[in-house]
Amino acid sequence: MTSVLDLPDAHLPDHLDHLRTQVRAFLTEQRAADAFVPYTDSWIVGADPQFSRRLARHGWLGMTIPVEYGGRGRTPLERFVVVEELVAAGAPVAAHWVADRQVAPGLLRFGTEEQKHRYLPGIAFGEILFAIGMSEPDTGSDLASVRTRATRTDGGWLVTGTKIWTSGAHLAHCIQTLVRTGPAGDSRHEGLTQLLIALPRDGVRIRPIRSMNGAHHFNEVVFDDVFVADADVLGTVGNGWAQVNAELAYERSGPERILSTMPLLRLLVARGALEPTILGRLIARAWALREASIAVAVALSAGQAPDVAAAVVKDLGTRFEREVIEAARTCGTEPDLDSTDPLARMLAHALTMSPTATLRGGTNEILRAIIARAMGVR
Repeated sequence: MTSVLDLPDAHLPDHLDHLRTQVRAFLTEQRAADAFVPYTDSWIVGADPQFSRRLARHGWLGMTIPVEYGGRGRTPLERFVVVEELVAAGAPVAAHWVADRQVAPGLLRFGTEEQKHRYLPGIAFGEILFAIGMSEPDTGSDLASVRTRATRTDGGWLVTGTKIWTSGAHLAHCIQTLVRTGPAGDSRHEGLTQLLIALPRDGVRIRPIRSMNGAHHFNEVVFDDVFVADADVLGTVGNGWAQVNAELAYERSGPERILSTMPLLRLLVARGALEPTILGRLIARAWALREASIAVAVALSAGQAPDVAAAVVKDLGTRFEREVIEAARTCGTEPDLDSTDPLARMLAHALTMSPTATLRGGTNEILRAIIARAMGVR
């Protein structure tokens, strides 16, 4: 029963320390130049295409993309170190995040040669930004209930439907979209296909969804008989469910699932604002979760697909992030988005974002169902 959760030893090679030092020095320089203000959830809300291109110039985008496709040809563990430092610092990485984290691996695994050459070099240089069209209105985290439909037509497909909570769609050059191209079958997982839909284009409307703090990163994307050529099908028609699940290991296991509120925790530590017992408990949890996240990264680097372990990391990680916020609320600082006090601003921002923590990437309830099914208890 435990085999589905078996992972390699969580160890980052010592030679990666030099890379970590380089990234930290870069971030220190950027902060000194007022290039960004640290934020919690920066990988979702901190979209700065210019910052993304600066990272690309250092070779820190498209790190695991092979050199022949315009990437850096480096390992997933090297990418892990860079991502860990960026998210922990609250750097504005949202613009390139989806493309670098999961679209690029999906293209490498399922894309045609033409698709790889068309998109991967742009991803590696921060010049092509992606959004992911999965969630739909009134369906929650139940991806199997996809209603956006692609109907066969001469040379391609006509897409009609609506996607929601689509982060970064207003900045994206392409949206990787899960659509229904055939009957659902008994499992509801059949008849799903992934399409690469370039933006902007006729028939696609992108409507902003503003958060309670006024920020805009979510969108509703409406497709109205949008033509998508056969050359823009990702992978195999009808294999969308399997492809999406292969990609979700990247979405659910990365450092961002445990470090979204790390800028807040670091500020609390700098202020000496937490009781030692509370701080000790949070640091111990953070360390254990980091070890689990590294173990998933090691498994991915070995070519494995630890989707169940990734679900565990995501479930526990997002709960930890909420615990950091709850601990911060005991420090005596009043949250205020307009305050001149960085702690008051960051706490207010974290509070307004906190309802999304256990939703994005699949609700915790969905993740627990995945884990229970894999362990044979559901």
